[in-house]
Amino acid sequence: MKNAMSVDLEDWFCVSNFNDRIPREQWDRCELRVERSTTKLLDLLDAGNAKATFFVLGWIAERVPALVREIERRGHEIAIHGYHHLQITKISREEFANDLEKAIEAVRKTGIQQIPKGFRAPSFSITEQTQWAYDILEQKGFQYDSSVFPVKFHPDYGIPDAPLAPYRATRSVIEIPLSCISILGQRLPCCGGAYFRFAPYYYTKQAIRRCQAEGRPVIFYIHPWEFDPGQPRVQLPYSKRLRHYFGIAQTEKKFKRLLSDFQFTSIKEMLAV
Repeated sequence: MKNAMSVDLEDWFCVSNFNDRIPREQWDRCELRVERSTTKLLDLLDAGNAKATFFVLGWIAERVPALVREIERRGHEIAIHGYHHLQITKISREEFANDLEKAIEAVRKTGIQQIPKGFRAPSFSITEQTQWAYDILEQKGFQYDSSVFPVKFHPDYGIPDAPLAPYRATRSVIEIPLSCISILGQRLPCCGGAYFRFAPYYYTKQAIRRCQAEGRPVIFYIHPWEFDPGQPRVQLPYSKRLRHYFGIAQTEKKFKRLLSDFQFTSIKEMLAV
């Protein structure tokens, strides 16, 4: 069974954990490291004979358009991650629509051949309160979204009773939820990011096998900055510092094992859209 690999294409300073430390108007002052970390990730995917969906942040696309073209040249899917990494839970419908349109235009101007069909909300911020975003995605012609975490424990995101498998969110938009397993009624993520860095690799491997045994391909996600242990260190509250930096030195090693043990393709190919 082929699983879906996804990459949130953003740099180390774009993450929501840094909102209070590095405001968006200061992003241009930060060292841009996304090209080298993404190239490393692309080389790992090539070596593992894997394809991925890259959810591209519009702000990044404007500054490194050649990188977006290189991602496409290597055979990966291009999708949209918003322009300014705005959490939908913290903005209005109008602000979301404007940010989305700006992101679409920024990615289009890179000169890629694809028309993006997929979207992922920054910080998985399609929740029970923000499902109105699907209507806007539908109006813009998107065919799928991958923003829902079907969990209840996280303070910032999650739809606890969302299906674990892909489902139809609207007439024309399919939701591709991030993968979890259910143990004794509790849903546990097994799909990448900080969960991948925190958990022993054995847990990830067994959880993916369990999803597959249930007939569900895994939807995995990662960020280029998770392959960049030399990135600048920012003073953060302990919990945020732990989530961002823990295990970064081991990401590459664990990721190689993942690509060796499982097959991965893009979300577009998995859905055949």
